[in-house]
Amino acid sequence: MSQSGVSISADCVTKFNELKLEKKIKYIIYKLSDDNREIVVEEASENSDWDSFREKLVNAKTKNKAGKEGKGPRYAIYDFNYHLSSGEGERSKITFIAWSPDDAGIQAKMIYASSKDALKRALNGIAAEFQANDEDDIEYDSVLAKVSKGAA
Repeated sequence: MSQSGVSISADCVTKFNELKLEKKIKYIIYKLSDDNREIVVEEASENSDWDSFREKLVNAKTKNKAGKEGKGPRYAIYDFNYHLSSGEGERSKITFIAWSPDDAGIQAKMIYASSKDALKRALNGIAAEFQANDEDDIEYDSVLAKVSKGAA
């Protein structure tokens, strides 16, 4: 359980293990349940298209206590593949992305920030991690530079 009292759905870990071990799933997007009490799987996909994945994060919606819908934070796991510029072959890194757009609601951003570590602790095998606050942070080239530490 996280500092915010949010629990992690067992399905979150099951899907992560499918991505990590079976290599069928390319990404998983997690969200807080509508009552903000549990982190659940919003979507798991075999589609490796980065732009499609990115659009799902950019267009994520969340409702505040008053029921008003706005931009919403998300957690995501992406199995990121890249080729080393040195020609030493391909690498794969399971990457954790904490997506919290600057223009999302303050309450949602606070709950997501205080729940992040609990989710990360539940998912064993994350190789890279970063915080993204605007659309430029999740451009493919920007993520590639972070994940590969400039080696791609």
